[in-house]
Amino acid sequence: MKEIALGILAALFFAVTFILNRSMDLEGGSWLWSASLRYFFMLPFLIGMVYLRKGWKPLANEMKSQPSKWLLWSFVGFVLFYAPLTFAASFGPGWIISGTWQFTIVAGILLAPLFVIKIGNQTIRQKIPILSLLISCVILVGIILIQIPQAQSVTIETLLLGIFPVIIAAFAYPLGNRKMMEVVGGRLDTYQRVLGMTIASLPTWIVLAIIALFTVGLPSVSQIFQSLIVALSSGVIATVLFFIATDRVREDQGKLAAVEATQSTEVLFVIIGEMLLLSIPLPDSMALIGIAIIVIGMLLHSYHTFLANRAVKLN
Repeated sequence: MKEIALGILAALFFAVTFILNRSMDLEGGSWLWSASLRYFFMLPFLIGMVYLRKGWKPLANEMKSQPSKWLLWSFVGFVLFYAPLTFAASFGPGWIISGTWQFTIVAGILLAPLFVIKIGNQTIRQKIPILSLLISCVILVGIILIQIPQAQSVTIETLLLGIFPVIIAAFAYPLGNRKMMEVVGGRLDTYQRVLGMTIASLPTWIVLAIIALFTVGLPSVSQIFQSLIVALSSGVIATVLFFIATDRVREDQGKLAAVEATQSTEVLFVIIGEMLLLSIPLPDSMALIGIAIIVIGMLLHSYHTFLANRAVKLN
């Protein structure tokens, strides 16, 4: 249950991303800057934390030993995760993007067969935890319901541009995260892994920043400041908390799915934040029902995890 609590706390800090990305878009800021600035600002904070923990040398050795894997899975886990999210912020309020993002809970479960565990000399391929999948499908129903009001008021093109990028991100984030856990095999802590992935994804962020510079010019002071807040809150605090939680349960697909399900609480935090900071009205009744279903699904995941832990202790 401690991992569940860490996941919910991470969701609170992750919510800042959706609120401020929407805020920056409303102010005319380019999504290219919103995406790249976050990782530029994350870098010095992460370097400082890893250096103080004397973790730089082991990280450097790991990255030198498998550079292609670091580049690949960092691109998947960070670039294909965050660039689509910032792009999608141009097509709807943060709570809609956040709600659609909860598809990552289902995506994470469907990715299970791509991973193996070693027990002695045996290599066993992970299986999709059926009960966790069924519970996550409850969350998926909630996601569909919050999109219905939006679908009635916008064009199909706008709706697709706001949804498909988020679905790509929903698969990319757990895939990149889990693959990097597999690559490092417990030899690095969470801070080292997040820093390594940030460094490995830098070439892409630099390219996006150059494109932004030549197409829209320099970012505004407001966008720079808001990106700094996103980097600290979501990029450093939330990412580290979430990765710590997933690290602890990485060998159990059911528990891992439950931790990933805690991200559904982001929707609540985003709604409250947007109402307070951006004066966005309360979602209509259909959307609120969808949000309630998402939260119920998350609670079911937590309860399932509690029962599983209890059964293990009894045995």
